[in-house]
Order: sequence, then C-alpha cells, then structure tokens
Amino acid sequence: MTTTLTPVEATASAPLPPVDLAEAAPVQAGRGYWGSVLSRLARDPVAMGAGIVILCIVLAAIFAPLIAPMDPFKGSMVRRLRHVGDATYWLGSDELGRDMLSRLLYAGRLSLFMGVLPVIIAFFIGSGLGILAGYAGGWVNTLIMRVVDVFFAFPSVLLAIALSGALGAGILNAIVSLTVVFVPQITRVAESVTVQIRGRDYVEAARVSGAHPVTVVRVQVLGNVLGPVFVYSTSLISVSMILASGLSFLGLGVKPPEPEWGLMLNTLRTAIYVNPLVAALPGVMIFLTSISFNLLSDGLRSAMEVRQ
Repeated sequence: MTTTLTPVEATASAPLPPVDLAEAAPVQAGRGYWGSVLSRLARDPVAMGAGIVILCIVLAAIFAPLIAPMDPFKGSMVRRLRHVGDATYWLGSDELGRDMLSRLLYAGRLSLFMGVLPVIIAFFIGSGLGILAGYAGGWVNTLIMRVVDVFFAFPSVLLAIALSGALGAGILNAIVSLTVVFVPQITRVAESVTVQIRGRDYVEAARVSGAHPVTVVRVQVLGNVLGPVFVYSTSLISVSMILASGLSFLGLGVKPPEPEWGLMLNTLRTAIYVNPLVAALPGVMIFLTSISFNLLSDGLRSAMEVRQ
C-alpha cells in the first residue's frame, strides 16, 4: 500500500538544508556601560579636542628635554625681553634673557604635577570618607560631615593661602595645602551619592541576604559612587592648577629659579609694559590647560548621563 503525501506534509518532512556558519550574521556583544560612555565621548568634538590639547601639553612637558631648544636656566642680560618671533628666541626671552619656549615646556612639568596630584590624593581620601559617612550614617556621618562643614566656612583661595603660609613655601607644602582644600569638596559629593545609592533595592537586598557591610560597599556601592565622584574630581583639576599657580605667584609655591607658570607670571609682571606678549605667555598656558580640563570634564559628565 502506497502512502501519498500532501505538498505540505512533503515540505515538512523534507530535510533542512545545511547552514553555513561562516555566512551567518555575527552576534554583536553588548559594549556595557563604560563602552557606551567612551563611544558617546568619542562623538563629542569639543571634549575630544580638549583631550587632544591636554595630551599635547602633557607630552610636551614629559619630553621637554628633547624638545626644548635651549637650557631653561641659562640667561643672557644682553638678550633679555626679546620679542616673539626672534630668530634665536622663537617665543622671546624673559627678564633674565632665558628662552621662553624652553621655560614654558619645563614649567609644564611642575604646573601639571601641582595641579593633578592634589586632586588625585583628595579623590582617594575624600571618596573613602564620603562613602564611610554616607553608608554608616548616624554619629559617623554627623562627625565626618560637621568637620567637612568647618572647611567649607573658608573660601578655597583663602584657605589654600593660609595653609601654605602656615606650612611655609615649597612644592610639598603647596600640594598638602591644595589637598586639604579639595578633600572636603570631594567628601561632600561622595557622601551625597552614597546616601542615594544606599536606599536602592539591590543594596537593601544584599544587606538583607546577610552580606558583610564591607562586601556590600565593595560590590554594590563602590562602583556606583566612584563614577560621579571621578567626574567631579576632573573638574577640580582646573581649579587646582589655578590655585597652584596663584600660590607660586605669591611666593608660596615653587621657588626660583625653577620654571613654573605661576612663578613666571610673577617674575614677568614688571615687563608687562615693555613686552606684554611675552609676559602673557605663562597666563595663556594656564588658561589653555584649565579650560581644556573643564571642557573634558563637561564632556565626560554628558557621556556618563544614561538618560540621554
């Protein structure tokens, strides 16, 4: 007896053709949160431009011994205050006849060091204190935040000058003073973010499940707090550079003859009527670096905004 199959049954019973795995469309893996942040940051032309400027300044400072055309400490009184575009001194010479281009390149080392290092130290100290105060709450929060409020009673500039004046002039004392200025600000931000994270459902679930408080902070809280605190800290680098330059300008930071942008502004202030362009060059470098850090910080903040 022969069984006749209908067209539908014949199609259903027919073997499936082999699939070429090489021609199959690849499955794209998710980039994750930080991958999306970097992707959005790369599409921000202002932030990328600021990042390129910062990178160029940092590389010029690192490789200053290879780039600088002259010795930044060697001067000539017969060649002092040469104008920009001079055949020998491309960016002119200072009040002691030293090459401005060489001194600006070398000065970037101390200026960046004094501007970035206090923020890095304050980031770790302030983040730790803020997370401790925000997660522990109670008397721990009250104790830490009331001490922070005492520092907020003083303007940042006056507090930095007062601390540097009490500790004495010098690079180390200036870094300590700036670190003390920025720790309360970062602590306040870290505490505020931690208080918000502490009330989230996943933190409550981890706490109710019996996880150790240190484990809850390390796994559930730390990763969500450090991002906003890091973005805020990057915005403080420009402020730190301006304050560090101001301390050197007042004689409370770098000591002569070391090149530093703030100190160079101080030594060239008497030449502003003779050669104003050369006298303004250190200020231009401070402004360019500070505004670049600000723009990069704004772009990073926008890139980390998930709701956009």
